[in-house]
Amino acid sequence: MKLIRTEDAVGSVLCHDITQIIPGVVKDAVFRKGHVVTEEDIPILLSVGKEHLYVWENQEGMLHENDAAEVLRQVCQGEHMEASEVKEGKIELAAQTDGLLKIDREKLHAVNAMGQIVLSSRHGDFPVKKGDKIVGMRVVPLVIEEEKMNRVKEICKGGPVFKILPYRKMKAGIVTTGSEVYRGRIEDKFTPVVKGKLEELKIEVLGNILCDDRADMVTGAVNEWIRKGADIVVCTGGMSVDPDDRTPLAIRNAADEVITYGAPVLPGAMFMLAYKKRCGTQNCDAGEGDIPIMGLPGCVMYSKRTIFDLVLPRIAAGERLAAEDFSVMGEGGLCLNCKVCTYPNCGFGK
Repeated sequence: MKLIRTEDAVGSVLCHDITQIIPGVVKDAVFRKGHVVTEEDIPILLSVGKEHLYVWENQEGMLHENDAAEVLRQVCQGEHMEASEVKEGKIELAAQTDGLLKIDREKLHAVNAMGQIVLSSRHGDFPVKKGDKIVGMRVVPLVIEEEKMNRVKEICKGGPVFKILPYRKMKAGIVTTGSEVYRGRIEDKFTPVVKGKLEELKIEVLGNILCDDRADMVTGAVNEWIRKGADIVVCTGGMSVDPDDRTPLAIRNAADEVITYGAPVLPGAMFMLAYKKRCGTQNCDAGEGDIPIMGLPGCVMYSKRTIFDLVLPRIAAGERLAAEDFSVMGEGGLCLNCKVCTYPNCGFGK
């Protein structure tokens, strides 16, 4: 910083806020640090008693906070995001589309561990809507070493820290299990709940097939939806250890790979995820063409938020989940069943 006469400050960058105080009216910054002084600003600065100012003195090897924020934007901003104008050394990114937020946590932690640099974001692996704020970024000091920002670039090379996966156009088939529903003894209240959650993510629901508790019948229904072009198959009910609950066996018989039967999430511990290869597609061997088959426990029918809400957005965004994705869900996996549900703006799944 250097100290100069206010009248000589035109074109200089302020190193501190200039506060205006009018008793009973206002106490606020009339100019923020980082502001570039103009000719019109001089009378205002003098009127608040500022005859001298601290301004930024350009030094080789140092970056102003605004320039440093731009470096952070470059390494953070992925597709489907828009950046705000830099203000007081800070830039924010917002979503341009509905989708799933993905974060390269290794890069995020490494940058924040450097000190004097702030990347503050919402949680990854959760849905965002168009316009949602994703992350705010800035450096703490007014000026920072250019070499330090070059290290940020090196840490973050190979891809952005943040990206949004838009939801894919997908079709789903529902398999409704249970002899009591199949024989018309009770009304099917499970399928409408599942249909609503699928449609929230713009997934086309092809319909539902009613089955009793026979495993071969459920397996046949799963395979029928796949033959009809379903990208996702959801089986409702029959997921407990009761001897009449055969849905897990039916899913195993229909699938090529079982990822998990059980998850450290309440409600939703008896959830099942498996995949069946979509043979004949270009990505069949790579796994990207695999069709997820989900077994939903009864809690999905009556609990507002469950394991299904944590998994479905990731499936809808085209992610292929592994066992490790479920093992880390234990911390934050307990829904507190709040009287007023604010999900996803809560701790569930985080």
